[in-house]
Amino acid sequence: MSNKDLIHPTAIIDSSAVIAPDVEIGPYSIIGANVTIGAGTKLHSHVVVGGFTRIGEHNEIFQFASVGEICQDLKYQGEETWLEIGDHNKIREHCSLHRGTIQDKALTKVGSHNLLMVNTHIAHDCVIGDNNIFANNVGIAGHVHIGDFVIVGGNSGIHQFCKIDSYSMIGGASLILKDVPAYVMVSGNPAHAFGMNVEGMRRKGWSKNVIQGLREAFKLIYKANLTTEQAMTKIREDILPEVAEVQLLIDSVEQSKRGIVR
Repeated sequence: MSNKDLIHPTAIIDSSAVIAPDVEIGPYSIIGANVTIGAGTKLHSHVVVGGFTRIGEHNEIFQFASVGEICQDLKYQGEETWLEIGDHNKIREHCSLHRGTIQDKALTKVGSHNLLMVNTHIAHDCVIGDNNIFANNVGIAGHVHIGDFVIVGGNSGIHQFCKIDSYSMIGGASLILKDVPAYVMVSGNPAHAFGMNVEGMRRKGWSKNVIQGLREAFKLIYKANLTTEQAMTKIREDILPEVAEVQLLIDSVEQSKRGIVR
């Protein structure tokens, strides 16, 4: 089957676009200049893919999504910037993903196996990892970095330049103003930390020893009335030798530039 059979005749595709032979493009979709779409990807009707966008393989983009449009940063003056999307992502209705700015690395990047539910917004210069779930109406501001296996509840907002580290979970309708360390669950407006994402760990088959070690690390950081430096020292001495996974939590805290959600 050729592109001609899979692309609806009402779709408008720039002559510079490079589209794999088995890509499906639905009615009234628009594909801009300098776009690449990988094998097995499906665009439903009324999808707009702006210029300078690379989309990987086996993605599914639903109707009325806007992918690769210029950003909303008032400093943007038409420079060449990009959006890159990995493989096996589902981008649902009315999602918007914007290209980067030259004030950062001129790139917004989304990894693979992510689910973006209805009306998710990913702003300029964000870097999103793999296997994340963003529920309906999540707003991710510019320059945000998100790790892997993160769940963000619906109607939540993440402030620009925040870092949301891997395996963390954000409750619905939360406002994130600081960094969220790995494994930590936060919720509220503004958000506060209230535990570890234990259920997520169990679902991944992590051992009781690992889960307990991470719980103990959480207590040292949040409940032991220690300075951050003291907590990190105790975690390294008492937990890290037995639970290697805690290193990611240590890195989250020590590398934070905005301070962590408390």
